[in-house]
Amino acid sequence: MAQAMRSQSSPPPISLFSTDGKPHPLQDALIAATLILGAVAFITAFFHNLHLLTSWAGLIGILTGAYGQFVSVTTRERFALIIGLGASAIGFFIGMFHGGLFGGWVG
Repeated sequence: MAQAMRSQSSPPPISLFSTDGKPHPLQDALIAATLILGAVAFITAFFHNLHLLTSWAGLIGILTGAYGQFVSVTTRERFALIIGLGASAIGFFIGMFHGGLFGGWVG
């Protein structure tokens, strides 16, 4: 009956990233990096001559998003990371289709 002993104070203020009322600076930084890299990868995927930027931004976005999923604490963090991961993956795959990570520099 630990719930009965808690004081019924006001709920914590609504936060964009943490719903448990605690700060999560590492997770917030990973979310921001994944969303920015995902946006860059997704937007530059529409230009086939930017495949180097697209594929590298997508790959780094996938890696940061995967690590963010590993260390995430709240559902809101996971939701934002999945959005960034999806955009990064789409950009990465389209960038790989248009020329890949090295685009003729190697091979």
